[in-house]
Amino acid sequence: MNDDDAFDEDGWEDDEFDAGLLEEELRQAASVLDPVPAELHQVAVDAYALHDLDARVAELTFDSLVDALPVRGVTDAPRMLTFRAGEVTVDVEVTTHGLLGQVLPPQPARIEVLGGPRPGSTLTADDLGRFTGDVPLSGPFALRLRTGGDVVVTEWLRA
Repeated sequence: MNDDDAFDEDGWEDDEFDAGLLEEELRQAASVLDPVPAELHQVAVDAYALHDLDARVAELTFDSLVDALPVRGVTDAPRMLTFRAGEVTVDVEVTTHGLLGQVLPPQPARIEVLGGPRPGSTLTADDLGRFTGDVPLSGPFALRLRTGGDVVVTEWLRA
């Protein structure tokens, strides 16, 4: 070997090291020694399906757990949430029995209650933008609203 041979910082000769080949060998070893469980693979596929490239994210502008003044003697108050994305506002009341809310300005909409890997429920807002859901929320959740041609997704919150 002479001084003209090229070495990288780890002492490997350029022609001895093929990163693509190494990556492929590591992938094959991992698939044999530590395969991805089928359930986890399905969760990943479902999570990707929840992804909306054209969706606008609605910012949480009010949360009664943080922003409201506590009322003495009230222990089971519903959680009030307000989300805003541009001109669209969504007011939501979360109770132990489910949720109810309104899309403003009033308009019909389809609302999907997202709950991670498990299928969410679908709600319909009437012409006044009102909607209700009688399934209690547990764990992280978000709402995906489809109003006409727009798609709005709320931030994820814990029920």
